[in-house]
Amino acid sequence: MKLREIAHSRTGDKGNTSNISVIAYDSRHYPLLLAQVTAARVKAHFAGVVEGDVVRYELERIGALNFVMGRTLGGGVTRSLALDAHGKSLSSALLDLEIEAPPDKT
Repeated sequence: MKLREIAHSRTGDKGNTSNISVIAYDSRHYPLLLAQVTAARVKAHFAGVVEGDVVRYELERIGALNFVMGRTLGGGVTRSLALDAHGKSLSSALLDLEIEAPPDKT
């Protein structure tokens, strides 16, 4: 299944760094996010886009993960020639990540 079936996302940027928060719709799916949406998987999912490190922060109280991705925006908003210099579409792209369905979805 796609990550978007159990979570939504928000994104932000600062210079050449993008961050994406992935927030579970239901708190019972947060452990699934913890287990399957790792920094390594996010970096692999964005191969060719994220040139720096990916750091994951866990926000248990709100059932969310935040990924900070360095060297991602082609030098930053004022330097990039990318159509999406702010990286807003990255959050939608992350929600296409394939994950194993939770037991209550099968």
